[in-house]
Amino acid sequence: MPLREVRRLAWRAITAHRLRSVLTVLGVVVGIGSVIAFATFGASVQAEVVSQFQGTGASEIYVTPGAEDGGPPGDDFTRPAFTTHDVDELRAIEGVKAVVPRGIVPTSSVTFRGQTLARSRMTATTEAAFSEDVLVSGRSVRAGADEIVVNEAAATVFERNLTVGSTVTVAFGDRTQNVTVVGIVSGTRGSVTPAFASGTPRFYLPADPFYRTVVESPTLGVDQRAYPQVTVVATAGQTESVKQAVEASLSNGSDAAQLLPPDTEIGVRSRSDIVESVQSVIDRITRFVTGVAVLSLIVGAFGIANIMLVSVTQRTREIGVMKAVGATNREVMTLFLAESVTLSGAGALAGIPVGLGVGYAAARYAEVGFTLSLEWIGIAVGIGLFIGVVAGLYPAWRAARVDPIDALRYE
Repeated sequence: MPLREVRRLAWRAITAHRLRSVLTVLGVVVGIGSVIAFATFGASVQAEVVSQFQGTGASEIYVTPGAEDGGPPGDDFTRPAFTTHDVDELRAIEGVKAVVPRGIVPTSSVTFRGQTLARSRMTATTEAAFSEDVLVSGRSVRAGADEIVVNEAAATVFERNLTVGSTVTVAFGDRTQNVTVVGIVSGTRGSVTPAFASGTPRFYLPADPFYRTVVESPTLGVDQRAYPQVTVVATAGQTESVKQAVEASLSNGSDAAQLLPPDTEIGVRSRSDIVESVQSVIDRITRFVTGVAVLSLIVGAFGIANIMLVSVTQRTREIGVMKAVGATNREVMTLFLAESVTLSGAGALAGIPVGLGVGYAAARYAEVGFTLSLEWIGIAVGIGLFIGVVAGLYPAWRAARVDPIDALRYE
């Protein structure tokens, strides 16, 4: 039997029961659409998060004591362990552009023009924390000056916005001090990506003179400032070599290695390490959710198998006539497989735009960029067609084994 004739007969059998065929196709559409929607949304979220993390910090290396993930901790600090001596040693590494220490300054409030904002702590850092691309206006803080830098959220938290040149009063426990706003930033080196931190008011003071946490340096035997986190900025293209040098420097007799408990490791991770971790987590979540959606495809397979079995029963006499006039078992089996694959193929083709539409709507709702997941689209369509073949095999085999004499007697 020519392939063209097989297609014609299969299409005629499908259109003979339009409603039943449409409902069966819808089962496949829902399954494939769900897979594509979840996979596309997951790819969109992953692309957005990765782009935010990469940003301008591709050459940043984060150093924290006892950090399991080694990622940028933002304002969540641990024990101070990196002394001024350690910071100077890191600056001396070849390929290092800047070293940015960060610490906590305990505060109780910040006041501007009669309005007081409760503030339990501020971040102490150095001028190197603020690169040109994160400065919205003004400049970075300078050592030894009564200055402060705020982010955009902090600049608008008061009734009257802070601007460069504004004077705010910071309460440090039992004392207060006036400081001048010298810069407004959208982010800072060594913290979480600006897009994630933009909604939280943040204030940055110069470590000198405001940061007063000191420990005795085991190497030098004198009291020095000690910081809980350090960010090393490497020269472009030397991130990995600098990261290895930082690990070697901190493990070979550094103050931090001696001050920390013996079972505490120093976390050293680059931005690319963090990106890989984020990608891995999102990818696992996407695979799990998409795997759940595959269950809908299995339901669709049962729908196809059901309609094909019903079709075999209803067309028993027709099969007998076909075999009586010379149709072989193989041709009968091919005909029923063609019907099954046609149903699943129609569902697959219709499921692509449905899945993409739902994925696009979800991406817009989550305010992330829309990213296609071509791999999962191909997988979903392939699974849909495979299901059509598998679901049609038994009914086709059963149709091919119909005895023509018994079939002609069938009412």
